[in-house]
Amino acid sequence: MLLDIQLDARPDTAAARAAELATTGVEGLFTFEGPHDVFFPLVAAATAGVDVDLMTNVAIATPRSPMHLAHAAYDLQLLSKGRFRLGLGSQIKPHVENRYGATWSRPAARMREAVLATKAILTAWQDGTRLRFEGEFTRHTLMPPTFNPGPNPYGVPPVLLGALGPLMTRTAAQVADGLLVMPFHSHTHVRRNTLPAIEEGLRDRENPTDLKVYPQAILAMGRTPEEQERADLGVRGLLAFYGSTPAYRPVLDAEGWGDLQPELNALSKTGAIMEMIAKVDERMLETLAVRGTPEECAAELHRRFGDLTDRVCAYFPGYDPGAQQVRDLVTALVTVTVTVTVTG
Repeated sequence: MLLDIQLDARPDTAAARAAELATTGVEGLFTFEGPHDVFFPLVAAATAGVDVDLMTNVAIATPRSPMHLAHAAYDLQLLSKGRFRLGLGSQIKPHVENRYGATWSRPAARMREAVLATKAILTAWQDGTRLRFEGEFTRHTLMPPTFNPGPNPYGVPPVLLGALGPLMTRTAAQVADGLLVMPFHSHTHVRRNTLPAIEEGLRDRENPTDLKVYPQAILAMGRTPEEQERADLGVRGLLAFYGSTPAYRPVLDAEGWGDLQPELNALSKTGAIMEMIAKVDERMLETLAVRGTPEECAAELHRRFGDLTDRVCAYFPGYDPGAQQVRDLVTALVTVTVTVTVTG
């Protein structure tokens, strides 16, 4: 099983951080659209020659034009010499309207068009065909030679879609090159909710085997009691934040914890962060995240996702496990995969 981890760095420090993380043996690095632009750190890493896959995870598509997304993806594919993947996401209504100042409605329908339009633009450049995409929310029918970069020597970069709910998951399975399974989930939720939605979406896909599934996991990883306590605190904070979001309640419902969501939401509105964290008990921590030493985390990642994929994304929220522990995790993932393959 291959591993992608977050490149959590500003654009001015991203190249050095990416080079450090690349020494651990990870297959790829991804950025999150948080306090900095989602593309600039990847540009820094690519131009520094860091030889790993690079991915946005995710770039918020709703406020952006598919033309902007296509140009960014094309150029990062060039800079990375063919190792870029464009991961897109929708965000929730308050962020789209009040943070980005954009229009929010029917997110799955909008994301469907964002994926299809971006792919149509990239394909038109690659194949030299006429650009003609006319959708409900976006329209792209003009591509003068002055604005056409021509075929990318490294091919068209894959366009992935992040999803949690059944409608967005079906949409990803229908039109995207890959599905980024949202990291806030449980084993039960993935099996009961995500996989059936994927199967439904694949029925409308011409080549179902073309879809790549990339599960994502939140890791609380440490070797010593002190390291584990620090990791647990960071993970509890992220789980509390996700758990407070109404759109994410189905994950809690799958485990019988749905009533906790409005409690966390109410606390979040008063800024009671530590009270929110205190409500994430150890059972929730071990159900919604992957916890333990690098070897224990590798075994659990394989248990949860080994039959779904050969690649997983990992988050270390609020703490840095250190390069050696990441290196140990990469090694353990290889070992557990080989062991299961041989004994199976």
